[in-house]
Amino acid sequence: MQDKSKLQRPPFDPKLAELLPRLEGYVPVNMTTDRINEFRKMPMPSLAEQIGDRPVQCVDYTIPGYGGFELQVSVISRKDHVKPGPGIYHIHGGGMVMANRFAEASVLVDWAMKHDAVCVTVEYRLAPESPDPIPVEDCYAGLQWMDSHAEELRFDPERLVIFGGSGGGGLSAGTTLLARDRKGPKLIGQILQCPMLDDRNETISSYQYDGVGVWDRTSNLTAWTAVLGDRRGTDDVSIYAAPARATELGGLPPTFIDAGAAEVFRDEAVAYASAIWAAGGDAELHVWGGAFHGFYAIAPNSELARSCIAAREAWLERLLTR
Repeated sequence: MQDKSKLQRPPFDPKLAELLPRLEGYVPVNMTTDRINEFRKMPMPSLAEQIGDRPVQCVDYTIPGYGGFELQVSVISRKDHVKPGPGIYHIHGGGMVMANRFAEASVLVDWAMKHDAVCVTVEYRLAPESPDPIPVEDCYAGLQWMDSHAEELRFDPERLVIFGGSGGGGLSAGTTLLARDRKGPKLIGQILQCPMLDDRNETISSYQYDGVGVWDRTSNLTAWTAVLGDRRGTDDVSIYAAPARATELGGLPPTFIDAGAAEVFRDEAVAYASAIWAAGGDAELHVWGGAFHGFYAIAPNSELARSCIAAREAWLERLLTR
């Protein structure tokens, strides 16, 4: 039997590799349970900083979440928005244990400007304080609210897309499965960037990247344990919590998936796209050679990130103009 702890791993792109020493202590590598709060305290750009001088507004709402809990969502749109355009529902990353709804909101500001999109981002509850099924159910509650308030928010409910990266990518996939199985909001597409899909952590890539990169095997195990507790890795895990466990991926909207070739989530991203194809579905997959987790946000001006963002933007453009 192959010793997975001694696997060779694909190298990082030289330009990205230069960044890793500077990221030490600022990215979740070797994150154990006692360090979750440490990483929660890491500074992030404010929404105002991400909007800058662009004519974009943000309006906060309090909505009913799972189990009667009140959730906060924020609606990001152009100040001169009038005509109903597309709606984009955002679920933030952070391994389901950290960050907030404004993480990576700059992408939503970009889409509000470019597509006149109405973007909703949800403050779902985090593990371990709020374990499964709370995170994914909160996200589904936010999607339902957005869909049912299309007229008030002034977007076209027939052009609703879900988007998330990392832990938010896994939650987006789980929310999309819930919408399919509960015959809920109709999504025309899902964008899953470097998605966190599989609690079992038995892929080759999950063993290749431990103690290196941006989000490693140890951090992944810690986060999944926070979400699932003793159920992690057992048969008692739903497809909505860990979408990689789904055996039937028919009936999903067109899907964009990407990942770095040099990260934990590479193999589960490839497997999820393959399962969609096996079910006769529509998926576009990109695996970026030499890229670590979240490279497109950490090093947005790198050649690899520019290519990644261009591919995502081209896919979304095609989707919205069908």
